[in-house]
Amino acid sequence: MIIMTYLSQRIESFSSDTVFSEMNRLAVKHNAINLGHGFPDFAAPHFLKEAAVRAIQNDVNQYTSVWGNLKLRQSIAHRMLTHYGLSYNPETDISITQGATEAISAAISGLVNPGDEVILFEPYYSTYLPAIKIAGGIPRFYTFYPPDWKIDEERLRSIFSEKTRLILVNTPHNPTGKVLTDQELSLLAGLCYQYDVLAISDEVYENLTFDNRQHRPLSSYPDMYERTITVSNLGKTFEVTGWKIGWTIAPPHLTQAVVKVRQYSTGSGSAPLQEAASIALDSSQQFYTNLLTRYQRNRDYLYEALARSGFKPILPEGTCFLMADFSNFEFEDDVEFCRYLTVEIGVTAIPASTLYHQLPENVKLVRFAFCKKEETLLEAEKRFMRLKLT
Repeated sequence: MIIMTYLSQRIESFSSDTVFSEMNRLAVKHNAINLGHGFPDFAAPHFLKEAAVRAIQNDVNQYTSVWGNLKLRQSIAHRMLTHYGLSYNPETDISITQGATEAISAAISGLVNPGDEVILFEPYYSTYLPAIKIAGGIPRFYTFYPPDWKIDEERLRSIFSEKTRLILVNTPHNPTGKVLTDQELSLLAGLCYQYDVLAISDEVYENLTFDNRQHRPLSSYPDMYERTITVSNLGKTFEVTGWKIGWTIAPPHLTQAVVKVRQYSTGSGSAPLQEAASIALDSSQQFYTNLLTRYQRNRDYLYEALARSGFKPILPEGTCFLMADFSNFEFEDDVEFCRYLTVEIGVTAIPASTLYHQLPENVKLVRFAFCKKEETLLEAEKRFMRLKLT
């Protein structure tokens, strides 16, 4: 009997069981502390949960438009103006999506033609590459190297060509924690203008920059407002990752690309949660200050805990992630090390190899998340002490 494949060529190379899924299963099975996935283990803000309950009780329970809740779009526009000095029309320039991942996928599908080249930085968020391939794009990789993750102008410039359609930027950067500098963003803007390249700027960690660093949107640089789709979301700042509320911000000619794709896919979103989200974005500055203080404290604690345990951690400049070198331990393969770490030590991490299309030689890194309770990180350090150095 001949077994036919029913998968399209676009997706037949994709794994249906990712390393992320495996590590999550192992964490549950072995009661490990999951520092692999970037979801908080503490409660969402009480005022936000109350707002969601009120929205449901007030019967905000029917379909939203494909554009999303207007009050939420107005709140996003107001925040972009007051925080960054960027003016957007909430009725034509902002669309609400089912999380930032859908926003990025829809934008890529709406902008990339088969054969177009798309530049992305590696290591990368795991859904970037599949989204490019589904759209028929050809990925071109710029590789960050530890420990400073700097952009080299000559290497980056060599990737741009007349075939380049789009560049996918992420700052603050998952998984490295790098915050792109003003000089690096200016370089990107200049190359995009020179080669007439569009940009998707994933800025979901915009509120998590440490040591007095300031986030600046790519769209604020010369010639980038008209060619950039900015992506952000609610979950990373307000600790409601399961709500899956994201958005895109761009001039109408780019926003239409997202809306047209979503019109014939998800079409709508969660009406009561979008209503509640509109209140969240109007939170006082004190909320954001407290958030940053807690995350920076967690970052510093996990960094020191890993160093005491024999890792060589790299201090992140932003996000909720930290990369650590494990070369002091008797493992060559990062996936095997993460399995051992979960099963035998009781702490879960993500191997860096799953975040590269090709892991650079001599790179032995794993990713940890520190968006956790203090007691969770304390217990993780106790378990790290079981590790044996080579």
